[in-house]
Amino acid sequence: MYTPLSVFIGLRYTRARRRERFISFMSLSSMIGLMLGVAVLITVLSVMNGFDRELRQRILGMVPHATLTATEPVANWQSLVREVESVAGVAAAAPMTQVQGMLTANGQVSGAMVTGIEPAREKRVSILPDYMESGTMDSLRDGEFGIVLGRQLASTLGVGIGDAVTLVLPEASLSAAGVIPRFKRFTVTGIFKVGAEVDGMLAYVHYADAGRLLRIGDRVQGVRIKVNDLFQARAVNEQVLSRLPPMFYGSDWSFTQGNLFNAIKMEKAMMALLLLLIVAVAAFNIVSSLVMVVNDKKSDIAILRTLGATPGMIQRIFLVQGTAVGFGGTVAGVALGVLLSLTVSDLASFYERLSGVALFDAYFVNYLPSHLKGSDVLWVSCTAFGLSFLATLYPARQAGRIQPAEALRHE
Repeated sequence: MYTPLSVFIGLRYTRARRRERFISFMSLSSMIGLMLGVAVLITVLSVMNGFDRELRQRILGMVPHATLTATEPVANWQSLVREVESVAGVAAAAPMTQVQGMLTANGQVSGAMVTGIEPAREKRVSILPDYMESGTMDSLRDGEFGIVLGRQLASTLGVGIGDAVTLVLPEASLSAAGVIPRFKRFTVTGIFKVGAEVDGMLAYVHYADAGRLLRIGDRVQGVRIKVNDLFQARAVNEQVLSRLPPMFYGSDWSFTQGNLFNAIKMEKAMMALLLLLIVAVAAFNIVSSLVMVVNDKKSDIAILRTLGATPGMIQRIFLVQGTAVGFGGTVAGVALGVLLSLTVSDLASFYERLSGVALFDAYFVNYLPSHLKGSDVLWVSCTAFGLSFLATLYPARQAGRIQPAEALRHE
């Protein structure tokens, strides 16, 4: 098969001979640096994508996309739900009543947000039924005072299915014995595990039982809304509010989780920029290695020129050599980055088991997520290869300017 002379010579220069080992070492170092930069960039972007995915699927699957709360308890919540679901962009709606208090059992106390729900409708607005570790949502029945806890909250209280927990409300009641706090005993009927911080702060009861605690009967405080597009939640909520009386006011996930979402986006952008600089440094190391090759090959260049090689052919020789180094480093980096992205969660879990140290308990998910995107791999590889190609232009141009007589004068 025919191979252009410039390609043949350029590829041959990438292979070291005994007296050129230092130059070859420089080229290899540039390739390894480029490979590591690309691999780390792809891995970090995948981890940031993983956190973004977990925020959307787990956190925003548990907390409402939007809420409507009334200044007075709503009696006919069924008609309110139907009215909300008729608005374009609303996927589903469900009644809610929220109670903040402390749960206590076995001498342990933990604060919790207790939400009163209607189990059948809650399945339409929350991912909770998909993450039940034991028990079911249907176990929450009117008048039975059952409660569903997160796994972390249940572990803190040391309770399981069938055990009793006491909910202490942040208000006092007058009695013959004086002022005493209000409290109610519940039976644990289910435990869910989402694998996020909500496991340690959320609990669910039947909305009617929550109403009895707040002395509002079967009425509810408002509705939880699931929207088709997360980023249109505020606009959809405003559209819903425009159809309802002034007694309603709304909120959406951007008020409760928006800062976290924006922080992840900003961190992803900043990490990509910083790591891209590392890739750029590794790519432009090719400049120094090619300059050394050009200086070492001046006599070869002069001989080629006297045999009829044009300056353009000389430039292409070194373009081929530099491009080969950049291509090799980029391909190896992509392969390593993809491998790390697919295994980094398992590697982090293995390290946690090996060391006994929980690395991610302080985060909103308790493991290291990773989500590899083809678009990230594509732009990282194209950018790295593009930078490495640009790094070859100056040495190749200088090689094409070498004059045979000047180069052979000192030979």
